[in-house]
Amino acid sequence: MKLVIQRVLNANVTIENNLHSSIKKGLLVLFGVEKDDSEEMLEYFAQKLLKLRIFEDEQGKMNKSVLDISGEILVVSQFTLCADCKKGTRPSFDNAKEPKIAKEYYEKFVEILKKSALNVKTGIFGAHMKIELINNGPVTIIL
Repeated sequence: MKLVIQRVLNANVTIENNLHSSIKKGLLVLFGVEKDDSEEMLEYFAQKLLKLRIFEDEQGKMNKSVLDISGEILVVSQFTLCADCKKGTRPSFDNAKEPKIAKEYYEKFVEILKKSALNVKTGIFGAHMKIELINNGPVTIIL
């Protein structure tokens, strides 16, 4: 499982020229599932994301989590995170989880995050999406 987490001032997803979802201050999360990933990993990654202290406190230190600041989360499925570029110049996506199961994992991950009572938005699994964001920092973390 791979997550690319970006601390944002705002972010949005557009699908077929229509705004699908948007958030203000919080996290944009690109979410990829690999073949060897198990469903048990979802809770771990969700809790790690919710508690990751990457927002500044009053002294300017990264000491607060998205929970602490009551931030928002936008989760976007992105199987290309599973790309293998070791050979040649065309990425291989053989390591990506089968789409049907990956979609189930994505939806379960989002449901776990929603239990936090934060505003959690999504893209559409498998859709061609345009993502806009203002990265705050910039801060980008890979889990």
